[in-house]
Amino acid sequence: MMNATAFDSELFESYKPGLTSFCYRMLGSFDDADDAVQETYIRAWQSWSSFREDSSFKTWVYRIASNLCIDKLRQAKRRTLPVDLNDPAAAIIAPTETLPDSAWVWPAPDFGHNPEDVLVRKDTLQLCFIALLQTLPPRQRAVLILKDVFEWTSKQIAESLGMSPAAANSALQRARETLERTQLRSDEFSKMETKPDPDLLSRYVEAFERFDINALVALFHEEGCMSMPPFPMWIRGQEDLAKFYEITRWHCVGSKFLPVTVNGGYPALAQYMPSKESSVLVPWGIHVIEVKDNRVFHVQNFINAKLFARLGLPEQIHR
Repeated sequence: MMNATAFDSELFESYKPGLTSFCYRMLGSFDDADDAVQETYIRAWQSWSSFREDSSFKTWVYRIASNLCIDKLRQAKRRTLPVDLNDPAAAIIAPTETLPDSAWVWPAPDFGHNPEDVLVRKDTLQLCFIALLQTLPPRQRAVLILKDVFEWTSKQIAESLGMSPAAANSALQRARETLERTQLRSDEFSKMETKPDPDLLSRYVEAFERFDINALVALFHEEGCMSMPPFPMWIRGQEDLAKFYEITRWHCVGSKFLPVTVNGGYPALAQYMPSKESSVLVPWGIHVIEVKDNRVFHVQNFINAKLFARLGLPEQIHR
């Protein structure tokens, strides 16, 4: 029997954090995930009369979201991180080449408080894992996320993706095999299961805000590196980092940081840089710091002013 009741917006809202979390892992961009969830709401509302009471609202609405994401991914190039795209810079110069926002995996804010979030493994929000997911074909990606992240049954996955349980299990096996043999440098670099020590973050902020290059570089592991999407260029090693900071001194001096969290509560730093008004600092980049042996191993400085509003940060701060 067709459902003749009005579309339940409140019920959809209860699934929204989980849907956003799913779409972010699928698409690698919070903006794209947010757009996909909004489009899912519109399509669910428009096709509500076709929803059958004997099926699950949850699997039905995830089916809409999955199809949307898969359609988007058919038309898109794979998102990545600079360390997975190139070798480290051979010549240390101020970067000029950039790639469009659609080329990169971007960090995300928290998706809202939802009972299901307790079941979702935080390690599957690591930036390196999001980058790894992007190497999978879209349907395999959806199966793996629903099974290994959201812990759905094969029957639920099959219903949501319009396939048989056997096909879902086969896709899952292929996805797991692909992830096992895929070697990404970002995965090697990521130590995100160990969050940066608050004292290390404080010393990083202090050295950067004073722009004491010697003190800043001393915090890095000897093989430490820094990447800066949307610039594909990245730097490895203390000597090259020191050269780079010297070259970009004019741009960085006078910066201030605010603490923030990304990707499931991971601590990060929001850098504000001087503007034309001497008393005003404006958004520049979100520094996500990965550690090794309690030293800075990889700073991912995501240079994207739009991220600041997404993360609930002010549009400017004062000296």
